[in-house]
Amino acid sequence: MALKVASWNVNSVRRRQEHITQWLASAAPDLLLLQELKCEENQFPLALFQAQGYDALLVGQKSYNGVAVVYKQELKVVERLRALPNESSGQARYLEVELDSWIISTLYLPNGNPTHNADGSIHEKFQLKLDWMQCLVSHAQTLRKLERPAILAGDYNIIPTARDCVNPADWHSDALYRSESRQVFRRLLNQGWADALDDLSTGKRVPSDTTPWTYWSYQGGAFDSDNGIRIDHLLLSPQAADRYQQGTIDRTPRAEEGASDHTPVIAEFI
Repeated sequence: MALKVASWNVNSVRRRQEHITQWLASAAPDLLLLQELKCEENQFPLALFQAQGYDALLVGQKSYNGVAVVYKQELKVVERLRALPNESSGQARYLEVELDSWIISTLYLPNGNPTHNADGSIHEKFQLKLDWMQCLVSHAQTLRKLERPAILAGDYNIIPTARDCVNPADWHSDALYRSESRQVFRRLLNQGWADALDDLSTGKRVPSDTTPWTYWSYQGGAFDSDNGIRIDHLLLSPQAADRYQQGTIDRTPRAEEGASDHTPVIAEFI
């Protein structure tokens, strides 16, 4: 089956509900994977999505985090996991579903800042990030062994390489770019996961005519000056990569008034 999957950190689903429903109407993905809902499950604006022919599964949390899979109502999407195995923070950061042979996950990886305390010891927030990533790596290996088309999508809060930001020196000490974070991300790729926002045949960025950023800070006119970073990723198992058609970054929603600081990333499959 042909499949169009989008991922978007909306930075509060209730504040951005108009942006989201407008974008759904124009982009019409089969599945929209949301992060940073910032609401409990009974506060999620499900009726708005249902009015557009979508339904949703979600893991909510008061004021923070939260992830959801929004899907066309005719699809038979089944919840598989509501948290990473062996991940003990209790934070709402992972949801995994099945659709036919597909396994599809939406994830919101911890930011990890600050990284260290004044005495040089590792800060608990950075330790949470690294621990969470280790759980993700372990579970990703389990998924790989199933030999099914699988997608691990969401806000990874990882700048993978120097070409994923304007000035790497600005991020040298940040949890998003520290070597410890990037090394664990490479461990995922080394399992055989492919990056859908790279052209899988040539290795060139997609889209090739624009910068690859998926996030622009609200500070310092970052969007107007295109001072962004790429931290939202769609990782594909080999079986998903075999069915991959194209990947895109839709910058249009980020330009809207009151927008999320992230923008949707999209992958299409045959």
